[in-house]
Amino acid sequence: MNFDCLCTGILFADYSCSPIDRVPNPGELIMSDRLQLGLGGCAGNAALDLIGLGVKTGVAGCVGDDIFGQFIIDELAGGGVDTGGIHRISGINSASTMIINVRGEDRRFISNPGANTRLTVEHIPAKQVKSAKVFYVGGYLLMPGLETEAMVELFRTARAAGTITVLDVVVVGRDDCFQRVKPLLAETDVFLPNDDEAAVLTGLDDPLQQAETFRNAGAKTVVITRGENGTLLVGDGVRIRAGVYPVQFIGGTGSGDAFDAGYIAGLIRGEDPPGCLRWGSALGASCVRSVGATESVFNHEQAVEFMGEHALEIESF
Repeated sequence: MNFDCLCTGILFADYSCSPIDRVPNPGELIMSDRLQLGLGGCAGNAALDLIGLGVKTGVAGCVGDDIFGQFIIDELAGGGVDTGGIHRISGINSASTMIINVRGEDRRFISNPGANTRLTVEHIPAKQVKSAKVFYVGGYLLMPGLETEAMVELFRTARAAGTITVLDVVVVGRDDCFQRVKPLLAETDVFLPNDDEAAVLTGLDDPLQQAETFRNAGAKTVVITRGENGTLLVGDGVRIRAGVYPVQFIGGTGSGDAFDAGYIAGLIRGEDPPGCLRWGSALGASCVRSVGATESVFNHEQAVEFMGEHALEIESF
């Protein structure tokens, strides 16, 4: 089967609370208005968001042979994502995360990567990679089995076939993370880190310097998401700053993945860089209206209506 986008990367089951006033003290019980189990992980979130935008999407990844693994597959398949590329691995749990949301503060995560650590290039259908319009890898650096020359070669082969390669990362710790991602950047068409990840990877605070560092490593286009400070895009002959769309912030979980999905949808539709930023920013903004990673993300019609009603501040520099 051919896809508009094949998403590969981390797959999680997320357990999150609606915002509480503060983190409990040791031994203390604090009540939340809602606790919910939902889909998580870059590849799963982006895939489900893309389906809502009318993009034919498949997922390749690994889950455990447990109830969370079945939940992840059911959530994706129920949303219309092709899950034929998901492998169930025995002897290891599916990845899961507890997300603690505190009012006025960034979310906190307690996570176990589980079966994502077993994902290798052999689990990814190369034929579908080469036939897709976009090959997206989300959560790189949490999947040691993909940090190989074979993965670099898969990106190289995809590009030779006309597939756009898109990369996002999850940075845990600081040890040699830039050297670990650098080989893949040389074959990356669009790199999508947030500013915190970019700071850890480069050791730099200025987003323009961060972007230029990734460009010097070979990434063709770099888009750095900066939360309430908007986005920065640097590519061949283009440098753009964009603001944010006005929405009520409830929780940030999944907003980066939603941005990725919107940006990818823009690429598939042939949008120029500002157009891709509009799509990414609209999807990211819609996500923060709830505590879940995908529950409030716009579908295609909602995104078009929202962008028609709100202007995104964009400037070249």
